Amino acid sequence: MTVLTRWHVGPWTTRGTLPGMPLEPGRKRTPDELNFDVVGLARILGRRLSGRDELQVRLWQNELRPTHTRQCGVHTLADPALLQQTAAEALSWLAERAPAGYEFVLTDAVELRPLLDLTAPVVAVEAVIELATTTLPAGRLAAAHVRRTSSGWYAGDAVCNWSGPHDTAEAAAGVVQAARGELVEQLRAAGRDDLAATAERWPDVPVESLAPAA
Repeated sequence: MTVLTRWHVGPWTTRGTLPGMPLEPGRKRTPDELNFDVVGLARILGRRLSGRDELQVRLWQNELRPTHTRQCGVHTLADPALLQQTAAEALSWLAERAPAGYEFVLTDAVELRPLLDLTAPVVAVEAVIELATTTLPAGRLAAAHVRRTSSGWYAGDAVCNWSGPHDTAEAAAGVVQAARGELVEQLRAAGRDDLAATAERWPDVPVESLAPAA
């Protein structure tokens, strides 16, 4: 089984209303639209469906999203049970492929979160930053991942670039590694030697890869 390269912590789908809550047309998906997004996210990331299941996805799409300009947060299915089951299966598929030190959870969106277990074999940098509960100037860049654009390699998150462009992925990753070294020193200065000691179990700097997971 192939796991995913981490791209960013936070939501990976548009947010939706929870079952039983008032709909927010134009702002959040309906529960059915959110479940459809869960299924779609897994497909984008490499989950294969049978021909029959692909046809069912297209039928749902026609019912929930027949045009790109149709307002979200309005449309529901007459019988959502099968979509709910399919979304649960897709979420389980995603959960099995979460990067080490992270987990996929479904709140009002599919979110990637760091596991807050300092005894785990892999401890995410974001987990350390969250548990520190203090200002750590190096934290933002230390938690960055590396991605490529037409102008070069950058270190940042899913929205912002904080360092670059660099000629190679290795150069961009080196900037993140240097920030991680600064983060260790800042943790020690804050009296959090317990968090600094996890540095040897931080995952490698994530480098964006769009190869589909098996």
